[in-house]
Amino acid sequence: MRKIRLMIVDDSMLFRNWMVQNLGSDPRFEVVGYAVNAIEAKNKLPQLKPDILTLDIEMPGMTGIDFLREVLPVHPLPIILVSSLNVRVFDALAAGAVDFVRKPDMNMEGGKEAFLATLKSKLCAGVDARVRLPGSIPEAPAPRTVTGSAAHAPLSAADLGASSAVATHSPVSSTRLPANFGNIDVIAIGASTGGTEAILEVVRQFPSRMPGIVITQHMPPGFTAMYSERLNRICQLKVKEASHGDKIQPGQILLAPGGLQMRVVRMGSGYSVSCTNEAKVSGHRPSVDVLFDSVASSVRNRAIGIILTGMGSDGAAGLLRMRKAGAYTIGQNRETCVVYGMPMEAYRAGAVCVQSALTSIPQVVMARLSKQS
Repeated sequence: MRKIRLMIVDDSMLFRNWMVQNLGSDPRFEVVGYAVNAIEAKNKLPQLKPDILTLDIEMPGMTGIDFLREVLPVHPLPIILVSSLNVRVFDALAAGAVDFVRKPDMNMEGGKEAFLATLKSKLCAGVDARVRLPGSIPEAPAPRTVTGSAAHAPLSAADLGASSAVATHSPVSSTRLPANFGNIDVIAIGASTGGTEAILEVVRQFPSRMPGIVITQHMPPGFTAMYSERLNRICQLKVKEASHGDKIQPGQILLAPGGLQMRVVRMGSGYSVSCTNEAKVSGHRPSVDVLFDSVASSVRNRAIGIILTGMGSDGAAGLLRMRKAGAYTIGQNRETCVVYGMPMEAYRAGAVCVQSALTSIPQVVMARLSKQS
């Protein structure tokens, strides 16, 4: 197989040289060059022609965000952010970066090795990622029901209505939501690569009155608190990073905290979340499989499960258990995924009731809630 042509952009000489040495010694990669700042990177790109690029955000002269906005329309290559704990990571992802890895503590035992393993994995997956520029999400075709054995009847074209055939970025009207949520108590969402923007695209269309929503997005500690704050500023729903014992309530989104596994547990007549420090599952902590498994066990047919863009297979087995338990399940389609990995594996496993373009998923959810009332 051809080596992945990699370019490294970082203003720290020590860290940059360490990256060049460790990534260049891996037979999967060819480090074709580096840049000490974004301006140099912009000038070198046409000559080096990398397949993928790692990018720091805070650099002198031109920030990584400005670099993304200027370069991606001309050179739409996948870019992985390598950054310290910084809220601007989410601005960079919104500007078109594919994924991010937190810079390691070089003095922490095992930190460098874990960082390299994560970065290499994301580089290998990200090289085939679909680069999305702001406002470039394609128009959505009508959601497609999945034929074959189903846990229950899937949505028909009549159920979905004509509005779901066209992409929309405006919030779904709350007048379409029934006075109650029928048989739906919990909506569970899982995502990975490309998921920060995909989740935002879905939940910002929801009205303030919705069943309780729980989300697992692969993200390291520290970033989940910042991401939940970002969602809370933009969405009509209340959003918070989950804490152990938080009650799942209508009108609220709970985001799994980085570094912990989050489960939905029965609490009297309602539900709460359990956030515990356990081993990784499907290679992740938090894991989408852990969340979906718990929803299948605790909420069963009173749930909706949604699996969005992401590399790997985390969430596919859990979503299948949800569907077998009677939950309604939705998978993002290939055309609108940054990486069609997790939704593809869920689809192949028979876990998906309906495949939908990203921008149509809110209408699919609202139609299901209306049908259940």
